[in-house]
This record gives sequence, structure tokens and C-alpha cells, in this order.
Amino acid sequence: MALTKKKKSLTEKLGDNQKLYSIDDAIQALKDLSTVKFDETIEVALNLGVDPRHADQMVRGMVSLPSGTGKDVKVAVFARGDKAEAALAAGADRVGAEDLLEEMQAGNLDYGRVIATPDMMGVVGRLGKLLGPKGLMPNPKLGTVTPNVADAVKAAKSGQIEFRVEKAGIIHGGLGKLSFSNDALRANFDAFVDAIVKAKPAGAKGKYLQKVSVSSSMGPGLKVDVAEVYGN
Repeated sequence: MALTKKKKSLTEKLGDNQKLYSIDDAIQALKDLSTVKFDETIEVALNLGVDPRHADQMVRGMVSLPSGTGKDVKVAVFARGDKAEAALAAGADRVGAEDLLEEMQAGNLDYGRVIATPDMMGVVGRLGKLLGPKGLMPNPKLGTVTPNVADAVKAAKSGQIEFRVEKAGIIHGGLGKLSFSNDALRANFDAFVDAIVKAKPAGAKGKYLQKVSVSSSMGPGLKVDVAEVYGN
């Protein structure tokens, strides 16, 4: 696909892969460089000064993105009685108990979030080998094992995402769609980074937030000036 003069100019500027951008300039550059016809996802990658092989250096949690994610998250809830009715009223895509267990055991795992009431964990525990590898296993520390399933469903539907550091000390997260306004993407970026900073583990030593980059689905990765983001 032929590039416009503006895109050629921007591409030439990106030749210096060591250039550090402000987050606002990086977001705008990704928009200016986009040549595809679909609505790309903007992602952020954070390199942290942690070794997640040590329990006291694990970084994991949830963050609610104020501008949402631009995606429709399918939510399954394990609950009975009034709790099941509350989950359905809150917008859950599927609510059940043993019947939902059987569906998932049969391979129906097309969900972005699985939530359970505490009394259902005896049932959900039988799905550990299926849900665990997909990062879907309900966890009380993440608020996905809770008696208040209605709030958990609403949070999942409104832009709450999970983050977890990978073996190399990197955390990835989606910030929304390219079609979002720059202000909306910046708000999501700030919320995501703030959550990571607040989740700094006790075992982290030295510089915690080491590198930050943003990219789009089909675009380049742009390095963001860490000093602008977090003065550590």
C-alpha cells in the first residue's frame, strides 16, 4: 500500500528506533502511521525490574480502564439462586452450576472472564486444568470469587482487565482501539501504569519500571520516555 507523504515522513522519523516519545506523541504517531482498514488495538508493554520466579516479586491484579477496552467481554458466572439472577441482571452471558461445568468440560470455554460465588468453588475447582492455563480460573485476590457477582460482572463488562507479569518481567495490556480519542487512550494508559506501580511487590529491588513501549496491532513499537511516565 502506497504511503502518503505524511506517512513516509513519519516512517523515516521512526528510523531511529532508540527515540523516546512522550505518551501523547506516541499515541498520535501510531494513529498517523496506521494504513489498515480495521480498528487496530493499542497495546502497552512494561519491562519491570522483577523476577516473577520468586513469589515476593510477582505482579498481578485487576485495573478498570476508564475509557473501556472497545471489546465485548463474554462473562460466565457460577452461581445459584438469587446470586444467579443478580448475575444475569448485571449482563452475564452465561450463568449456571453443574450444567455450566459440563459445558466447559465439553470444550465450551469461549469466555473472557469467569466469576464464581465462594460456595461454588467446589464445583469450579474441578475445572482447574482447563481454566488455569487460559487465565480464567476465578481468584478471590482478583475479585472473581465474590458474593457480589453483579458488581464483578459489571466491572468485567465496563473495561476491567487483568494484568500479570510474564517470566521475562514484562506485562502487556490492551489500552483500547485506535478509533478512541487521544484523551481516552491516554486516560487508559495512565490508569494501567498507575495500577502496575501500585502493585509493586515487596521483593522488587532497584529500578522498578525500566522500559515502556506502545504499539498498534499492525504498527511499530514506540519507546516511551519512562521519566515522563514514572519518576523512579
